[in-house]
Amino acid sequence: MENRPSTNTTNWMPSVRWMLSPVKRYTPLLAKWAIAFGPAEYFVLMVFAIVCLGGMAGDKPLKTFVAALIGLFLSAVGIDANSGVYRFTGDNIHLTDGIQFVVLVLGLFSISEILLLLEKTHRGQEAVKATGRMMFNLKEAGAVFVVNIRCGLLGFIMGVLPGAGATLASAVAYMTEKRLAGASGKFGQGDMRGLAAPETAIGASACGALVPMLTLGVPGSGTTAVMIGALSLYNITPGPLLFQQQPDIVWGLIASLFVANIMLVILNIPMIRIFTRILAVPNWALVPVIAIITAIGVYAVHATTFDLFLMVGIGIFGYILRKLDFPLSPVLLGFILGGLMEQNLRRALSISNGALEILWSSPITFGVWVLTAIMLFVPLLRIWRKRAQQRRALADV
Repeated sequence: MENRPSTNTTNWMPSVRWMLSPVKRYTPLLAKWAIAFGPAEYFVLMVFAIVCLGGMAGDKPLKTFVAALIGLFLSAVGIDANSGVYRFTGDNIHLTDGIQFVVLVLGLFSISEILLLLEKTHRGQEAVKATGRMMFNLKEAGAVFVVNIRCGLLGFIMGVLPGAGATLASAVAYMTEKRLAGASGKFGQGDMRGLAAPETAIGASACGALVPMLTLGVPGSGTTAVMIGALSLYNITPGPLLFQQQPDIVWGLIASLFVANIMLVILNIPMIRIFTRILAVPNWALVPVIAIITAIGVYAVHATTFDLFLMVGIGIFGYILRKLDFPLSPVLLGFILGGLMEQNLRRALSISNGALEILWSSPITFGVWVLTAIMLFVPLLRIWRKRAQQRRALADV
């Protein structure tokens, strides 16, 4: 692992980005504006979030859409709260309450990761050795200071967009810095700007993803989707009313993240040597520990072995999706948004006595539908430009 000072630099700059982020400044203003949202506006906004997943998914928008639809389908499993009809339960009483959030998360991410680790162990894996300096110096930190400021703001904006996430933020930041560097840049050959830019954007996008989560109740990333699921376990519903009804929770969360980032700076820099040693732990030692912790976490929810088997089944399904290059975060986002979409759609249609015009009659819903249509054409435009570039390249040859 070469260029260790660059890796250490990325440990503290995202923390600085959080301290400078405008989350605590603009989130209450957006929450006041979001109070005007009704069931129809929330439904259209969640449709927009699903479409954004595909529109910003890089080279695989179709797979991202399919993954989000899988999440929507999984959210429909269980008894219908309004009609009492059993949906997709297979006459299994354990699925009456639907698929538990903890089971889905641990199955998709933990079990599938265990299977990937076992696959790597079967193929053979070389231990990772850390070489070179571990600590950065002031000269190196100063060289990327402007880069971190610029990419921090860019990453925050990308994080606010529903479904954009850290992947898109890091890719945009890297390409932006590479374009600005021009011929003087040595990206791909150890240029610190190439490492600091995406890492800072990732940290800033995590801050930005909190804005739609706290103000609109819409997850901006896979991480905030997990946070919404965790808050729902305590009967806490993120959204604009959260600032009025439970402001201590909102500002307590923001303050705790502020303190946590300071602690990360204190811990990360001196402990970088210990963290790099974790990479040298063989998979045969990691897999049993991960499996035991995962099984305990799932069994503690309902104390039923069915949840364990369901988790393993979801994990195998997630492993297949990962092997087919399907992203897993859209599955989680679709699962979170599915129930909210259904509730708000039913409330909107109940208000309008079944008239569909309520879904586009207000200025807010009409505007969001326009944005949704634009996001639908983004991947099509990207594919068209890519094919046009390929045709020009073939013509030049």
